[in-house]
Amino acid sequence: MDLSFGELVRMMDLSAVRAESDESEVRAMADWARKYRCVAVFALPAMTGLLCSLLKDEKDIAVGGVVGFPSGGSTTTIKRREAEELLAMGCQELDMVINIGKLRSGRIDEVTADIRAVVEAAGSLPVKVIFECHHLNDEQIRQACGCSEAGGAAFVKTGTGWAQSGATVANVGLMKSCVGDRLGVKAAGGVRDLETLHRLHRAGATRFGIGLSSALAILAECERQP
Repeated sequence: MDLSFGELVRMMDLSAVRAESDESEVRAMADWARKYRCVAVFALPAMTGLLCSLLKDEKDIAVGGVVGFPSGGSTTTIKRREAEELLAMGCQELDMVINIGKLRSGRIDEVTADIRAVVEAAGSLPVKVIFECHHLNDEQIRQACGCSEAGGAAFVKTGTGWAQSGATVANVGLMKSCVGDRLGVKAAGGVRDLETLHRLHRAGATRFGIGLSSALAILAECERQP
């Protein structure tokens, strides 16, 4: 069964996480999140303090922070400190990029430890692990799911939105088959229309990371449905 408008907005994370995302985009995103009651909003770290201040009175809209974004190649020490800084700003959840290079190199224990460090910094707050599936094969996606679960993450996530491809039905379905109901699956990267979102939801995604312009088009399309 496809999502209703109310269900959709409570699964939608608005994002302004491109290099060119400026203050006007962050402010517009906060305004639209307030209007539609989207579940969460994300900006790049340098804009996250502004976003927290804009939405400080909105108890049902979480401000998320991105860690190790977009490459995942920061050291674990840097990722932990970035997580701590974002939490001090007021972030209520974190999306961290997995160490893609180490995963592709087979350094599974190091990848798990990298995730665990951010999860420990977050305490009781949820951490989503971004895989950047565009750069991974199916076996590496399976390994990334195992690392995320072993590291204590709450969600696995398809991509940053910076790679050439992101959320696909095949990748979401594979991730869901690996994590079952133990972790959530977030689809991000290329979610630009309502039908794509519904297909990804049917494949197992329960959160969607979407840029502002695409999100507004999807919500408008949903509102037009009978």
